[in-house]
Amino acid sequence: MIHDHRNELKHASAARAVEFVENGMVVGLGTGSTAEFVVKELAVRVARGLKVVAIPTSEHTADMARQLGISLSTFAEHRRIDLAIDGADEVQRSSLNLIKGRGGALLREKIVAAASNRFIVVVDEEKLVDRLGLHAPVPVEVVRFGWQATGAALQRVGAEPELRQTEGQPFVTDGGNYILDCRFGTIDEPDLIERQINMIVGVVENGLFVGRTSQVIVASDVGVEILTKNGSRSR
Repeated sequence: MIHDHRNELKHASAARAVEFVENGMVVGLGTGSTAEFVVKELAVRVARGLKVVAIPTSEHTADMARQLGISLSTFAEHRRIDLAIDGADEVQRSSLNLIKGRGGALLREKIVAAASNRFIVVVDEEKLVDRLGLHAPVPVEVVRFGWQATGAALQRVGAEPELRQTEGQPFVTDGGNYILDCRFGTIDEPDLIERQINMIVGVVENGLFVGRTSQVIVASDVGVEILTKNGSRSR
């Protein structure tokens, strides 16, 4: 029942986010359970006549969008994205900084976020935290060669890295890399940690999204609320 309730909240926040999509837009589509609701809601609007093209952040999202009739594009055709919508593992209330990457698509997700004029994050209220790292590790995508040495370097900047595995084998991203899930404890300076991680040779990208979020749409039992960087709230 708890799982069903959380899905209801995710669906509510996704539906509100899709209302921001306008005719003719290039839309970035995220990856993960909440992003799947976004794809489904967008497909409903497309079936009703909305004209958009989408750039997905993973092969899974691409397959789902294609099956639901959403036209896909690439950065070869569009260098900028009008609006990207994605989920998050944690959202810091005060800054709207994020931890992302539980779905394993953090590299493509960050590329899409960086290329977007607006980046909207959809979550349920359980994802809101006062400080990042409270519940979620920071996923770090690393090249396979020498990943153990990369992990040792991450330890030297305060991480406790763990190789992500699935069915007893290392998880491999769409880009062909591994992911080290790194626990730092609560993170006081996410911008500093982000820079320190990315300076390590062998690191491809990390799941700290600092200063990239335009709005966060939060669903709770009392309704859907929109948070912005300046601290304003609306419904």
